[in-house]
Amino acid sequence: MTRPTSRRTVLTAALAAGAGAVSAAGSAAAAPARTSPTPAVTSLVDNRFWNTYTDWRFGSSEGTRAVAGRRPGLVISAPAGTTDYADPHTGRTTTWEYATWTSPVHRSTVPATEVIASWNARTPAGTWIQIELRGRYSDGTDTPWYVMGRWASGDADIRRTSVDDQTDGRSTVWTDTFSVDDAASGLRLVSYRLRLTLHRTPGSRLTPTVHRVGAMASDVPDRFTVPAAAPGLVRELAVPRYSQNVHVGQYPEYDNGGEAWCSPTSSQMIIEYWGRKPTADDLSWVKPDLADPQVCHAARYTFDYQYDGCGNWPFNAAYAATYKDMNAVVTRLGSLTDLEKLVGAGVPVITSQSFLKTELTGAGYGTSGHLMTVIGFTADGDVIANDPASPDNGAVRRVYLRREWENIWLRTKRYDANGAVRGGTGGVCYVYWPTDPTSSQRRVLRSLGLV
Repeated sequence: MTRPTSRRTVLTAALAAGAGAVSAAGSAAAAPARTSPTPAVTSLVDNRFWNTYTDWRFGSSEGTRAVAGRRPGLVISAPAGTTDYADPHTGRTTTWEYATWTSPVHRSTVPATEVIASWNARTPAGTWIQIELRGRYSDGTDTPWYVMGRWASGDADIRRTSVDDQTDGRSTVWTDTFSVDDAASGLRLVSYRLRLTLHRTPGSRLTPTVHRVGAMASDVPDRFTVPAAAPGLVRELAVPRYSQNVHVGQYPEYDNGGEAWCSPTSSQMIIEYWGRKPTADDLSWVKPDLADPQVCHAARYTFDYQYDGCGNWPFNAAYAATYKDMNAVVTRLGSLTDLEKLVGAGVPVITSQSFLKTELTGAGYGTSGHLMTVIGFTADGDVIANDPASPDNGAVRRVYLRREWENIWLRTKRYDANGAVRGGTGGVCYVYWPTDPTSSQRRVLRSLGLV
C-alpha cells in the first residue's frame, strides 16, 4: 500500500532494523518547513468536545435526538432518509437509513494549522457512524466537508476506514489529521463544525449512540528542540505491561502482526489499568494458545482498512471508549508539566514520538513512529514508560532520560538516519479516563480542556 505524504509521520510503530536506521514503514517525507513565525496566541492547543445533554440539543438535527441520563448521548429518532454505501474494502453496496447532527460553529482560540477529531460511541451490529469536519479559513472561505472517519466498533457491517485523497488545494486530510498545506503562508483554520451521520439497517429500531465528539485544533511551531520543563512530580502508576513483540507474526492481516501494534498494545494497557477488559466471548475468535489475546483483540478492532494499520489515533480512542463508562480523546499537551499533572492525578497517558536509536538512551531501536504509555516520573524527573517495543512483558517498564524523551515527543521537526528532515508529533497523545473521575482528576482534565 502506498501511504500519503504527510507532515505527520508517526501513525504506525515501524521499528528500525540495524543501528538506528529509521524504518520507512508508516513514514513519509515531511511537508516544507515553515519559514514564518507562528502568530502569537495564548495557547498552542484548543480542545472542544460535545458530550452533554445541552450540547446535543444545541446542534442542528435531522432525524436525531438527544438522550438524557447519567451519560447523555445522541441517537436516531426518525431517519432523515436512506443512502447507499459502497464499501471499498468489502466490495458490497448496502442501503442504510441515516440521520445527522451538526455541531454549532466553534471558533477556535487557536487559529490552527492542524485539527484532529475524536469520538466515543456505541455502535451495535447493524449500525455505524461517519464523522466529518468543515472549517473556515482566516481569509473567510470554507473548506469542503472532510470525512474524518467511518467507524463501527465491529467489522461485520462496514470496515472502519479513513478516506484518502481529500484536499481542496489549501488543506488536506492525512488519514486522521486535517492539515493546512502551507503553514508558512499564514493561512489558518479559525473555526469549524463537526457533522455526525448515524446509520442503521433499514426498517430496524437499532441506533448508534454517540456520547462524545470533538476536536483538538493546534498551531505548534516547527522546532527541532523544545524548552525544558523543570521536574515537578515523583510518582509511578501501576499500569499492566504488555509487549507488542510477543505477538510478532500473529494475525498479519492486521498491520503485519504484532511488530506494528504499539498503538493498540498501549491502549489495552490503559483500558485494563481502569479495570476494563474484553470478555471471554469477545476473545473467542483468538487462537486459544496465544498469550495476551486481548492485545490481538485490540489490534483487530482499531484496524483502519484504508490506512492498512492499527495506528489511526482517533480509532484507538474510539476503541477504548467501547468499554463501559470510558471516555477517550486525542489531544496535544504543551509540556511535560501538563503530562505530570495527569499522571499526578492518576491518569496515565499514551504518547506518540519518533526518533533515531541514538536519540533515546536505552530504547535500543529507532522508529519513524511509536506509541508508549507514560506511567510515572522518577526522583530525578526521568520518564517511566511502559514501552510495548520490548522483547517481552517483563521488559516493558523503562526509564528514559527526561530531556531526551521530552524533546522527541514535543518537537515537530527531526532528522532521519539519512539527514533528511522529517516530522514529529508536537505532543500528540491519547487520554483515557472513566466517566466518574475523582475530583482531582476532573480538575486536571478540565484545566486541559478535556471535560
